[in-house]
Amino acid sequence: MIDTVIFELAGRPVLLIDLVSSLLGLACVILAGRNSKYNFWVGYLYTAALFFLFWNKNLYANLLLQPVSLAINILGHYRWTHPKPEEQSSQDGKSLKVSRLSPSSAIICVVGTLLVAGLWGWTLDRLFPSDPHPYLDCIVTALILLAQLLSSLKKWECWIVWLLVNVTQIILHLSVGNVFMPIVCALYLINGLWSLWTWIKLYRKNA
Repeated sequence: MIDTVIFELAGRPVLLIDLVSSLLGLACVILAGRNSKYNFWVGYLYTAALFFLFWNKNLYANLLLQPVSLAINILGHYRWTHPKPEEQSSQDGKSLKVSRLSPSSAIICVVGTLLVAGLWGWTLDRLFPSDPHPYLDCIVTALILLAQLLSSLKKWECWIVWLLVNVTQIILHLSVGNVFMPIVCALYLINGLWSLWTWIKLYRKNA
């Protein structure tokens, strides 16, 4: 089922799982960029689709990411809908307001992401030698984890990280000969730019 070819693009087959995961992913980030809590419901389906997608592509770091992504999605769903009194949006008391990282937290995020990516890449290179680009795969993995965590906490810097993810994923997919997914990632990139500006405005409005 997941290997069903829907159409070809530039001589490369586009599988059903590619199309389904792309549509779910786009729906998820568009809803998140518009500050909608319903992005989490789509996110649950997206996580399941990505598991099968990465299994099919032998991208094991991203494959192993999915249970962690699910946990972060659950955390974000709860945090967005159960804010503490001082975290409530000025426009909706039942919603978490957009905030930003402190300078020290930003440094910890950067250092932690580099350490996780390096260690995971070294481990993956030895456990799964069939992974064509273990370190690049793990850089994407670490950035996605960071972006998801910041998004679950509604930090507007999450969109900066998502932009890095989009650019890195374009490189990753092109490196394994995937033509369809770089196009999808370009759409993510456009949405990320728009969402970054939207969340900065929400932050300024204390919303």
